[in-house]
Amino acid sequence: MIIPYGRQSVDEDDVQAVVAVLRGERLTQGPAVAAFEADFAAAVGAPYAVAFSSGTAALHAAAWAAGLGPGDELVTSAITFAASANCAAYVGATPRFADIDPATWNVSAATVAAAMTERTKAVVPVHFTGLAAPIEEIRAAVGPEVAIIEDAAHAVGAHVDGERVGSCRHSDMAIFSFHPVKGFTTGEGGMVTTRDEGLRDKLAAFRTHGIVRGADPEQGGWVQEQRALGFNYRLTDLQAALGSSQLTRLEDFIVRRNAVAERYRAALAGADALRLAPAAADGDRHAYHLFVIHCRDGAPARRALYDALHARGILVQVHYVPVYHHPWYRETYGYAPGLCQEAERYYAGCLSIPCFPDLRPDEQDAVVEALLSEV
Repeated sequence: MIIPYGRQSVDEDDVQAVVAVLRGERLTQGPAVAAFEADFAAAVGAPYAVAFSSGTAALHAAAWAAGLGPGDELVTSAITFAASANCAAYVGATPRFADIDPATWNVSAATVAAAMTERTKAVVPVHFTGLAAPIEEIRAAVGPEVAIIEDAAHAVGAHVDGERVGSCRHSDMAIFSFHPVKGFTTGEGGMVTTRDEGLRDKLAAFRTHGIVRGADPEQGGWVQEQRALGFNYRLTDLQAALGSSQLTRLEDFIVRRNAVAERYRAALAGADALRLAPAAADGDRHAYHLFVIHCRDGAPARRALYDALHARGILVQVHYVPVYHHPWYRETYGYAPGLCQEAERYYAGCLSIPCFPDLRPDEQDAVVEALLSEV
């Protein structure tokens, strides 16, 4: 039996939604994308949503729309996928890193503020594993002039203080990823939500080569103008149709992910060698893109456990190597180990175990049995 750390859940309704587009007239640049954007905006409580071909494309677009460029700096978490920082490099800005709070594994207002300089133009707090970061506190710490771009790639379906992640109540933009292991999927895809109509228009132009259509109707209906250097970051109607179908199942997906997490907490509570993932506060909801355990004895114990579980067919994973440890970051910016000590302590022992909506009880029992026998 092979059990991955994550897996998509696709049903017949999803298949038929895609088939309907295949049998229609428009496979891309058709009505399904606008429908998906409207559905998603409503689901997270934001006025505007702009779809992209990936979460990375969404981050790139958000950094560009925020006006980042050479001489500017962007602060993000040291524990995240590299795209959270790469988006700064894509537009010529410099990525900087905030340490994590060991109680949440997220950045905090204090760690973000400590990483900022006079050149900081944007911060990208990451809702790591699906636990909402303290965006309202971060906004108070950074002030109104610094753009906040929430990296909510892990957190679709999460909420805090009654506010859904992605509503952008305290941020300028929020980005999401629809990779197959995320909360729901479009195959590949991403989204940016915002409350700012001007940002919405910039994002929409950026994903289509920077071209604005119908800019001067007097010249003719065919006229389109490239007003910026954008990219082809469009989502297809095939993907959007799958996304709208999957979105109807999001609530069920998140409920099931939380049930998996609670079973792990009950079953592994007595494993002294392990620390379990931080939980959401009472009244808030964790999205549980990942369920991470932490080996208290650090890197050697984590390596032994990783190898032993893989030998049993349980394909655990590590999320993540601190971004500044990557060779490109060392060589380009001169980063060295020791920059973010809590992030490095976290990395030494972290291990993501299987957590997805269709994880069967017998599969989860196999994971628990293997963990308890190996630690």
